[in-house]
Amino acid sequence: MSTTGHYPTDVSTERGERRHHATMQLYYDVHAGSGPYVLLVHGFLSSRTQWRLNLAALARVMRPVVVELWGHGRSPAPAEPTFYYPEAYIAALDQIRVQLGVERWLLCGQSFGAALTLRYALTYPDRVIAQAFTNSSAALADAEWVKARRASAVQQAEEIERDGHAALTRLRMHPIHARRLPPEVHAEMLADAQLHTPGGIANTLRYATPNVPVRERVKDLHVPTLLVCGERETRFMPLRAFAEREIPGLQVVGANAGHAVNIQAAAVFNAAVVDFLGRHTASDVLSLTSRECQA
Repeated sequence: MSTTGHYPTDVSTERGERRHHATMQLYYDVHAGSGPYVLLVHGFLSSRTQWRLNLAALARVMRPVVVELWGHGRSPAPAEPTFYYPEAYIAALDQIRVQLGVERWLLCGQSFGAALTLRYALTYPDRVIAQAFTNSSAALADAEWVKARRASAVQQAEEIERDGHAALTRLRMHPIHARRLPPEVHAEMLADAQLHTPGGIANTLRYATPNVPVRERVKDLHVPTLLVCGERETRFMPLRAFAEREIPGLQVVGANAGHAVNIQAAAVFNAAVVDFLGRHTASDVLSLTSRECQA
């Protein structure tokens, strides 16, 4: 599958690289496919490799656009805190849509990335055809979770700034601790983890993670939404129940998998997302054609 990589920014990174672009922006790959673009947003301490086992299936009905978060993988790590706040992230993601030259697209978020894609759909519902997301405590967290994250984020960020990559490997979300990933995916994730910029990860903990939940807003979602839920992550089950109660029209597909459901149960994830997003894409085309005929 052919890809086009879009390298961002005209700033020096902590790794001594210099990347050139007209404006500060996130790195993203555009993959070949049929249909509308789908923006794929990975979770904390992951990378573009998160979607390796999904790209071929998704490309049958959509064109995957795989972004990497600030300080993750190939994206820059701005020093300014403002880049990391959720509202700024939404603007950065929408910048990609503008560069692609489309009015509407599809969304798919994993874990922390799901908190961003859900927020995007709440901010710009008219720009989203439909969306899918996976287990995301960050998206649906309550006030107690936020309070705990604020307390731990400062200490973790300080440790990362002091110890660099050694501190990253101590975080439980680091792929070095993953036990249920296919070997080839695990190897790529570990390689990508070496590209993470510690300063960017520290800023993510300080400014993004505690501010990213959309729990109180999901009742206002009016975009067709699918949750593909890894049912072995038992601590997420109360949040799944909350989502089913609160998100209008939410469809849920369960899978025998843990947090990384799109990798651990790739076949189930791919079938569910292709079916759901494909159906809504077809409906969107029919609706647009009808409106054009009436004009």
